[in-house]
Amino acid sequence: MMKKWLIATACSMMIAAPAGHALAQGAPGSRADYDAAVKTANAGYKAARARCDSLKDNARDVCVKEARRDQDVAKANAEATRDGTAKARAKAEKVKADADYDVAKEKCDDRKGNDKDVCVKEAKAAHEQALGAAKVDKAAATGTSTDVAEARRDARKDTVDASYKADKEKCDALSGDAKDKCQANVQARYAK
Repeated sequence: MMKKWLIATACSMMIAAPAGHALAQGAPGSRADYDAAVKTANAGYKAARARCDSLKDNARDVCVKEARRDQDVAKANAEATRDGTAKARAKAEKVKADADYDVAKEKCDDRKGNDKDVCVKEAKAAHEQALGAAKVDKAAATGTSTDVAEARRDARKDTVDASYKADKEKCDALSGDAKDKCQANVQARYAK
């Protein structure tokens, strides 16, 4: 199941990469290009949403979240391209991180018990990492070197904290000496 989630994440990155490349250009886009991109995003959402209707239960819920994510990310990227500002690009990165997190949490709903808890915490760790990257990019585009260093420090702390919680949760599936050893290894790895 985790491999499928990683493959889906990689695929969504491949789809978003060309849009991210367009954002890196920095030149403001036209209103007509923005309107066309929004229209395309809306049409894509309707088509994807229609495909979701044939699915059942959580598969349908995941499909709907993915369709909504793709639409929201496309609109945010169109807005960032139209505005051509670092602030708009950072907002688009945040929208993507939040939308990916919503999809990842929905995918965890199929799981039970500790497996579900681990899945949610791993999704949170990935979310924190993406948010941190967006904050660093925004600081790099709009701030001083001190701002960038502070953003990197904060992003690293948030990412490490979320990863620590995810790894610690994995130990809860164990019992006895194995659980104690796992917890000690996690604490040593994160110097907690």
